[in-house]
Amino acid sequence: MSTRKLVRCGLVAALYVVLCMALQPLSFGAVQIRFAEALVLLPVFGAEYIVAAVLGCFLSNLLGSVLPDVIFGTLATLLACLVTYKLRNFRVRGLALPAAVPPVLFNALIVGPEIAIFFSDTPATLPLMVWNGVTVALGEVVACGVLGVALVKLIESNPALRKLFTE
Repeated sequence: MSTRKLVRCGLVAALYVVLCMALQPLSFGAVQIRFAEALVLLPVFGAEYIVAAVLGCFLSNLLGSVLPDVIFGTLATLLACLVTYKLRNFRVRGLALPAAVPPVLFNALIVGPEIAIFFSDTPATLPLMVWNGVTVALGEVVACGVLGVALVKLIESNPALRKLFTE
């Protein structure tokens, strides 16, 4: 990995952490819109962003949550980034919408049940796990499906930004 890519990774990871900590009430919990998750779409521009987003997620969860979220939340982000990278060349009407699907699905399927199992005051039932999965997915739709897709479009349509994120 070049020095330039390494610096970009560090900056993206740091930005992820700053966004989570600055918006902490929205970044953690059963009902969450983790705006930093928009950065999970950056693997569209290169594999190095997988490291950046996963590191940012890991550090955010380490600072703002507890061990189960460090493990399962980071796992969800890793899987989402890997599949997002595989979908990097797919577009729907010029938008990276397919790349936004993995973070929504993996977070709903992993973080939703995690919240029900480890953070609920009541026993983790299937309806509670499904409900938490739905609320997490809705937050991911906002963060990734709206903000992340808009971020990718902005970078792709601006030559200076595209150069900054891809060279």
